[in-house]
Amino acid sequence: MLFEPRSGRLAAWGNALLAGLVSPDEAVLSIVGEDAVHRVAGLPGESGPVGLTLALGRMRALGVTGLRVALPAPGHPLGLSGPPEFNARALEAEEAVVAVGAALGLVPEVAEAGPAGDVHVSVTWHCLPVREAPPADVPSLGEAERELAEALREATVVLTRLDVAGSGPVAEAALSAYRARADAGRDALAPGYPARAVRVLALAQRVDLMVSLAYENGHGGAVAASEMAARAEALRPVERVARRALVAAYNSAVEERERGR
Repeated sequence: MLFEPRSGRLAAWGNALLAGLVSPDEAVLSIVGEDAVHRVAGLPGESGPVGLTLALGRMRALGVTGLRVALPAPGHPLGLSGPPEFNARALEAEEAVVAVGAALGLVPEVAEAGPAGDVHVSVTWHCLPVREAPPADVPSLGEAERELAEALREATVVLTRLDVAGSGPVAEAALSAYRARADAGRDALAPGYPARAVRVLALAQRVDLMVSLAYENGHGGAVAASEMAARAEALRPVERVARRALVAAYNSAVEERERGR
């Protein structure tokens, strides 16, 4: 489930910090979220892993002016620009952050420890060289919004017909949790993002959650092989569109700043 990727939080609040719109403490607190700790390893000029505050300051000193998100999937290198080594690490993690202004990228490695109900989550961002080139397949906000609306209409028709659009107590609990987070402003973008990006992000998160619930809740009424194939065919393009929209929303602050130069 990608509806709140760690790469999105890092890029959004990192961009706000780089633009001088939030303090380092506020940015780091928002990036870490419910995790215990985030550290950055492999940063040029540092001999070992360092905390986020130092890492973001070091990246600024290295010339970083913005952060973009990549959410790749097999056959879809969304937001990546190479080299193959970085792309492979990002694909394994299913997400990454690519710096603007310096040829650096960050890929998260998540570690969990502790018993159920008291899990300690630590994240190490591995800093690797990237190719300075346009990111792959990232739409504009307008394109992403149109794609989402169309894909959601088509998928809803197909999934409803097949009785596989997430339902039941597990789905309702997940939807209720999402609504509570949204009402609390948890999923809002950081300062400096256009209103349209907030709207696109919210819709993309809802679509991504719908797709995840449909996958997690089994086949529903789609018991025939042909129906299961139709279900997969309906979900695949919607999931792709949702990921494209998430990337467009998180990257919009950088894109707007570059267009304004």
